[in-house]
Amino acid sequence: MKIALFGATGGTGRQVLSQGLAKGDGFHVLARSPETLQPATDLEVIAGDVLDQAAVDRCLTGTDAVICVLGSHGSAEPVEADGTERIIAGMQRLGINRLVAVTSMGVGDSREQVPGFFRVIMQLTLKKIMAAKERQEQLIRESGLDWTIVRPGGLTDGPATGSYLSGTDKSIKATRISRADVADFVLQQLRDDRYLHQAPSLS
Repeated sequence: MKIALFGATGGTGRQVLSQGLAKGDGFHVLARSPETLQPATDLEVIAGDVLDQAAVDRCLTGTDAVICVLGSHGSAEPVEADGTERIIAGMQRLGINRLVAVTSMGVGDSREQVPGFFRVIMQLTLKKIMAAKERQEQLIRESGLDWTIVRPGGLTDGPATGSYLSGTDKSIKATRISRADVADFVLQQLRDDRYLHQAPSLS
């Protein structure tokens, strides 16, 4: 499968890329700093910004599916919603239907699955980022695409374990999960319609 990957230079994105390449998938990757990615067979890196529609379209052209793991950090303006808006527009124009996007537990109807102390943090220090993720999910739901939204708990840099909870049951609470396990689940969704038009949690 040829996959357009947005957010490849982040921790989860790097895991998606390395695991996908190991499985034999090919990737088009959009990156503002292409030099931070190691060259590989079946990897095409497009230099550009996810807020640039032309760059997004170049990344999408010739691909079968899209993985979006956009993230924001620090004081920078969140890109999740505006970037996803451009990705959706490009997919609709090019006739690419399958989208798997990673947001976070605590977004939308998963708010109560997050511990109370983290809900306070979300309001105090992550308010803009969480608002961007809320809008991102809304855009995806209204896109008309074949989408799956993946909502992990607290991310770590630990190894892949293959042992994690996933599903839409609201009894799943936000605990720590490695980016490697998130990447494993995300890649599975490209070939599995079990969570089509749903937002499973990961923990």
